[in-house]
Amino acid sequence: MAIEPKKAVVLLSGGLDSATVLAIAKSEGYKLYALSFAYGQRHAWELEAARRVAASIGVEQHRIAAIDLRAFGGSALTDDIAVPKGRATEEMAHGIPITYVPARNTIFLSFALAWAEVLSASDVFIGVNALDYSGYPDCRPEFIEAFEKMANLATKAGVEGRQHLKIHTPLIALSKAQIIAKGIELGVDYGLTSSCYDPSPEGEPCGQCDSCLLRQKGFRENGIEDPLQLQKK
Repeated sequence: MAIEPKKAVVLLSGGLDSATVLAIAKSEGYKLYALSFAYGQRHAWELEAARRVAASIGVEQHRIAAIDLRAFGGSALTDDIAVPKGRATEEMAHGIPITYVPARNTIFLSFALAWAEVLSASDVFIGVNALDYSGYPDCRPEFIEAFEKMANLATKAGVEGRQHLKIHTPLIALSKAQIIAKGIELGVDYGLTSSCYDPSPEGEPCGQCDSCLLRQKGFRENGIEDPLQLQKK
């Protein structure tokens, strides 16, 4: 008798990291349930990228949850605050950048936990990374560990012993170059993704925000050109 594959909720922004995580979860044999968010982000083009990535890699379902974090603001991604441009890598590594969205990963993981309980799934994948954005408090291993512990106290399924949630963070200790190399190995089409914090209305990356610069650095260190740059030529 065939064993039914385990289900996993995968947080999918449409960016390079989350696309890689989706491919990793698929390579590990999970049935994929992709979860994206329309949260009032200025780079809402990433949702179109998320749709393309989900279709390319193949998912059971792709849900886009609508929440409006502009109600609180406090970030260059959800408020009338300029996105930093042209920063050196060393500068990015110090302090918490203004592109940090207050409590975003806490909110996203809470939604993932809710859907996982409905699906009778015990696995959630998230593409947090502690190397590129060491200043983001909700990308640290300590945060993930604490949330996982809380999550297992928070649900009916957990209390009844039907769910023991595991939060998978396969990219947390990888550099951007290592993430890209892993994705290429798994056949990820990075031309479908969107990483820019301040894209044009047509989705063209600005090339100068922190996310664009780190992405460019990752491809450069792999000795290959970003497919988004090739599309522009």
